[in-house]
Amino acid sequence: MAEQKKGTLSLSCPPGLRKSGPFDGKVRQSFSHGKTKVVAVVEIKKKRLSGSRSFGVKSSASAARIEGKGGLTDIEMETRLKVVKDAIKESKGWEEVRQAKEQERRVLARLQEQKEATETIQEELVPEEPTVDVPSRQVHAPHGKQQFFHSKTVDAEKEDYQSTASSKKIPVVKKGIKELRKHYSQGSGKISIYNALNGEDETRSRSLASLKRAKQKSKSVPGSQEENRVVKEVILPEVISVQDLSSRMAVRTGDVVKTLMRLGVMATANQIIDADTAELIVMEFGHKARRVSDSDIEIGLRREDDEGALLRRPPVVTIMGHVDHGKTSLIDALRNTDVAQSEAGGITQGIGAYQVSTNDGRKITFIDTPGHAAFTEMRSRGANVTDIVVLVVAADDGVKDQTVEAINHAKAASAPMILAINKIDKHGANPNNVRKSLLNHEVVVESYGGDIMDVEISAKTGKNLQKLEEMILLQAEMLDLRANPDREAEGIVIESKVEKGLGPVATILINKGTLHVGDIFVSGTVFGKVRVISNHRGEIIDELTPGTPGEIVGFNGSTIPGDDFVVVENETRAREVAGYRDRKKREQAWVISSHPSSAEQMFSQIQEEQRQRCLAVIVKAGVQGSSEAICTSLQRLSTSEVTVKIIHSGIGEITENDVSLARASQAMILGFNVRANMQARDQITRDRIQVKYYSIIYDLLDDVKSVLSGLLTPDIKENIFGSAEVRKIFDIPKFGRIAGCMVLDGLVRRGAKARLIRDGVVVHTGEIKSLRRSKDDVKEVKYGFECGISLENYNDIHPGDTIECFEQEAVARQL
Repeated sequence: MAEQKKGTLSLSCPPGLRKSGPFDGKVRQSFSHGKTKVVAVVEIKKKRLSGSRSFGVKSSASAARIEGKGGLTDIEMETRLKVVKDAIKESKGWEEVRQAKEQERRVLARLQEQKEATETIQEELVPEEPTVDVPSRQVHAPHGKQQFFHSKTVDAEKEDYQSTASSKKIPVVKKGIKELRKHYSQGSGKISIYNALNGEDETRSRSLASLKRAKQKSKSVPGSQEENRVVKEVILPEVISVQDLSSRMAVRTGDVVKTLMRLGVMATANQIIDADTAELIVMEFGHKARRVSDSDIEIGLRREDDEGALLRRPPVVTIMGHVDHGKTSLIDALRNTDVAQSEAGGITQGIGAYQVSTNDGRKITFIDTPGHAAFTEMRSRGANVTDIVVLVVAADDGVKDQTVEAINHAKAASAPMILAINKIDKHGANPNNVRKSLLNHEVVVESYGGDIMDVEISAKTGKNLQKLEEMILLQAEMLDLRANPDREAEGIVIESKVEKGLGPVATILINKGTLHVGDIFVSGTVFGKVRVISNHRGEIIDELTPGTPGEIVGFNGSTIPGDDFVVVENETRAREVAGYRDRKKREQAWVISSHPSSAEQMFSQIQEEQRQRCLAVIVKAGVQGSSEAICTSLQRLSTSEVTVKIIHSGIGEITENDVSLARASQAMILGFNVRANMQARDQITRDRIQVKYYSIIYDLLDDVKSVLSGLLTPDIKENIFGSAEVRKIFDIPKFGRIAGCMVLDGLVRRGAKARLIRDGVVVHTGEIKSLRRSKDDVKEVKYGFECGISLENYNDIHPGDTIECFEQEAVARQL
């Protein structure tokens, strides 16, 4: 076995015979399975002749064998060669016959398989191949020739083969198996059924595997199987990837890519295509397309209520007016509390929501807004969520800037107003002057023939507060405020902040429905699950009804005041809505901060930024409204020369991340009603970061304004402190030209800046190089004395010229 694996070396003639021609140095190596290989002979060992060679004597027989080729005589060689040639000829003929019969059997088997496969495929897809009904028969060979042959004479077998070949048009084997294969496979490479049976048509037929592949492929080709195709409704968003589109149509991605290529679109599986192109692809595959937009995710988020389910709700009243006109004191008097005394600086710097119960048990929800000019956005939000606006004006101060702004907000929100003239108990109060001043702003009270109700009150003494409540309830009845409490809650975020241990907390106002603990909600770009509900007194409650404010814990991030608050059915819907809103917000931010469209604009922007001096700040505030107001006010301080760059703004305590960001951006940290934690304080000391804490917005803005003023280029102020008239010129070789002068005004100082004026025109500006009096160098010469003056690098001085001395002073500028 080992020798058979390695192979044996033999000559090309049958075993036992040697070549009669000259030896060319090569032999044929035979392997198993009929494989051979011609190799070069490295060394040939000849057999040593016995007998006479040993003794140096040669016999006649040995000589005859030696003279013959291969060690045989000529007669023996010819006899053996004749026998071998006859055996080869006979075995070759039988081998050709056997191969022809085997080929015929294969042809018949393939014909039967193709016939069965053709019946299952449409005629238009797979054309029929010509078939010939050839009965199967067996060929028998004589005993002893082949294992699979039976006893039969060679002549009879040849006659059967020739008759079969002539009747079935099978070529008779005359030239050998190589010629037969060449005859069958001209230009095709394989023997087809039609060629094998007829020997005429040389076209190549399809195999069974090819037919199966075509059948499977026809399922995904557009329009190939109209009767078996299932028409689907494919939902198409604004943009979709090729792979996602193929999965929605339940087809292969490669087929979609090929269809796109036919349409002239070169795309890959991960390529993003628009809805128009996707719709064409869907139509090509015979499906129906339904276009949807990303904004459709919000469809059904809000719903209208039936009129029969609406019940009365408390009115929402916003207190607005100028700073320090008594808005918070009015709410304190209604609630019997003292919030105003606890506020820093005695002013409101954040929006608050409270609820008051009247003597008859009815409730009123009040929203207190700050009056400072920086809190414009807060006042705008308060006017948008309110039902009634109470405009508070101090009787001793009259109409101010924020009073006019509050009137404009109320008109923009189309909210009815009630005028409350406060501080009537103070000396110098003039309510009629207030009413007359409001006429300039189209606010006409009822006493002047208008439709605005007014009342004179005193938050300090409590005068006419009950009358104010009655006016509010009367106005609410006229508005007929109703809501459905038996549905999912909807509301609006009034204020948000971050509390240690609780995370993001928001003050919300419910407009519709009832909010329960455990409800899943979405608010702006964040979502969450209600964990804790507390009312305006800080008490833990289980639900919030329409028109009631409260604080909610359970947000996954900080929400923005003014965002909506909607309860949804599950967390999946909340994630989808919040994700869509977040994408839209980032896209809008990208559009707003888009890059310049041309190189010229880019370079001009860079030059402008280089000209401006920038103050980088990081703002951290206690609530989101304050942070927003501070950022807006700081941006308004920017000018063409200096600007405020807000690196980051947020709510909550100052952390290590804020300090690291300030160090990297070389910014100062402004903390408004917040402090740094322990780790941040250590890092602030170590990195020497400038941090300032404030509790009053006035102080913060004043400090930033002073810092910006220091960045401004100072103004140069010029002071003339003396002048001298040139009387005579002296040319001294060692010192140059010296002007003999008389000091006419002030004094002349050595090294001071000087102008040379001739006939009222400045001809030179420089410095006084030397100053002499009576041959002595002096520092200065006062009025009424003569002196000699030499100018630096200038000698063109004439009698009658005037030398004017001056100095420049830098004066700091203010914003």
